[in-house]
Amino acid sequence: MSVITTDTFTTVQLPVMERFYTIQGEGNYQGRAAYFIRLGGCDVGCHWCDVKDSWDASRHPLISVADLATEAARYPGRIAVITGGEPLMHNLDALTAALHEEGFRTHIETSGSSPLSGNFDWITLSPKKFKAPLPEICGLANELKVVIFNKSDFAWAEKYAALANPDCKLYIQPEWDRAQQITPLIIDYVKDNPQWQLSLQVHKYINVP
Repeated sequence: MSVITTDTFTTVQLPVMERFYTIQGEGNYQGRAAYFIRLGGCDVGCHWCDVKDSWDASRHPLISVADLATEAARYPGRIAVITGGEPLMHNLDALTAALHEEGFRTHIETSGSSPLSGNFDWITLSPKKFKAPLPEICGLANELKVVIFNKSDFAWAEKYAALANPDCKLYIQPEWDRAQQITPLIIDYVKDNPQWQLSLQVHKYINVP
């Protein structure tokens, strides 16, 4: 990790699609207040992605790390979730340092397809078939969240569960547009394989960002 000073916070800029304060809708921290920073840029290209507008980083304004941390600190919650796109396409050392200075826990949601940067308190790995995660990130994940689009994705989930550390929490989540068909399959799978938990995109059900 590079040396980070407070001067760096004003010079390092990242392409930001959106930032908002809401309720974490998925995984281990579901239901907790969190500030989300969605970065532009993605080279994974899931055909069912619900934020395809994030893919082209050049379409999104560059915002300094200092401004991102200052705005996040205006809200009372102290979980900051860095997401995308694929956030690890960018060096996140300065962003996580600035957020830590403001007292945040730093979380990331990543496909793991790019090298890890930044200092994170919680890593959610969501591996994608379109561009597989790097092996070194699999063992660092605190949470494995696999989106199930069809039946073959259960085997994909087990492949990466085997690469995760023993304390990693395991979640399987229906792809939103196929939730009606896929959720019953997931329920049966979790009943037969209780090391897994069902994750739902609760924020979509309660209509918050």
